[in-house]
Amino acid sequence: MLVTNRFVVDVDVADEFTERAHAALTALAARPGYLRGQLVRALDDPAHWCLVTEWESVGAYRRALGGFEVKVAAVPLLAQSLDEPSAYEALATAAPGGTVVVNASDRAAGPYR
Repeated sequence: MLVTNRFVVDVDVADEFTERAHAALTALAARPGYLRGQLVRALDDPAHWCLVTEWESVGAYRRALGGFEVKVAAVPLLAQSLDEPSAYEALATAAPGGTVVVNASDRAAGPYR
């Protein structure tokens, strides 16, 4: 499962933002189910940033948000991200040189397919 939190950050507060983002990434990385993460910035517009994390499952990510250190270091930062969907399930993957592997959705069957 992939989580992307996008931010628009004024250049004059970018140093403070990156410090807070590093603390958030550290707190998230310590939680069970965390696979990897990165703080990235748009090449074409340095005001646009994204905190990208990958998790074993939706449950692992949701449980991580309840951890004390995450509540202190990450949740306040994540609350400042753009108000848009941020959690994505992987429906197809491909390793370098590999073929596409299709994954079933974890979403419940019914009207929300």
